[in-house]
Amino acid sequence: MTTTHPAPRPLDTAAGDGARSRLATARLYLCTDAREERGDLEDFLHAALAGGVDVVQLRDKGLDVARELELQETVARVATEHGALWAVNDRADVALLAGAPVVHMGQGDLPVPAVRSLLGAGPLLGRSTHSLAQAAAAEADPEVDYFCVGPLWATPTKPGRDAVGLDLLREVAASRPTTPWFAIGGVDPARLDQVLAAGAERIVVVRAITGSADPERAARELRERLPA
Repeated sequence: MTTTHPAPRPLDTAAGDGARSRLATARLYLCTDAREERGDLEDFLHAALAGGVDVVQLRDKGLDVARELELQETVARVATEHGALWAVNDRADVALLAGAPVVHMGQGDLPVPAVRSLLGAGPLLGRSTHSLAQAAAAEADPEVDYFCVGPLWATPTKPGRDAVGLDLLREVAASRPTTPWFAIGGVDPARLDQVLAAGAERIVVVRAITGSADPERAARELRERLPA
C-alpha cells in the first residue's frame, strides 16, 4: 500500500506579518497535549480560546507524525475561528506540512538558520531559553520572533529540566527586551502575582488550564489578570 502525505502548504511573508501583529498583543499562551484519553481536544480548544487564550500549541511527544498532522488540522481550524495563533512544537517538517503560522524550537532542536532555511520568512519562530545568555541571544537574533524564559518552577511537563527561578525572570525583565517574551514553567493562578511582580507581562501555561474542569473560566481568570 502506498502512503500519501499532504503537500507542503505555502508559508508566505504576508501571513507572517499578520501573525506578528497578533503576537504583539498576545499575553496568554497555552500548551496542551492531544487529550487522547478524554477525546475532547476540539471542545477543550474552543473553551480555552473562548476564555482568552491568544496562542495555542499542541505539544504531545507520544504522537506519531501522521496523528499529529491530523490533529494540527483541528488546532488550526479552531484557533482560526477564534482569531488566535497556533504553534507547532519542535518539528519544522510538521510546521511546513501543516502551514503553521508559528513554530517553536528548544535549545536542543534545529538552530534558527536551519529552521529559516526550511520554512522561509513566513512563520513566526519562538525559542526556549533557560539562562540570561540564551535570552540575550534570542533578543539579539532578528530571526527570532519571541522567546520563553523558564521553567520558573520544576514541572512534570518538563521532567529533568532544572527550575531557573524568579531571579532569571527579573534579570531578563531588567534587560528590557524589545522581542516579545513569555514566562513559562509552573505558572498558575497562585503564582501569577509573583511572576508579574518579577516583570513578566506574558505567560505560557499548561496544567493551569488543561487540568481545569472549566477551561474557559480558567483561561478567562488568567487573562483578566494579565496586562492589556
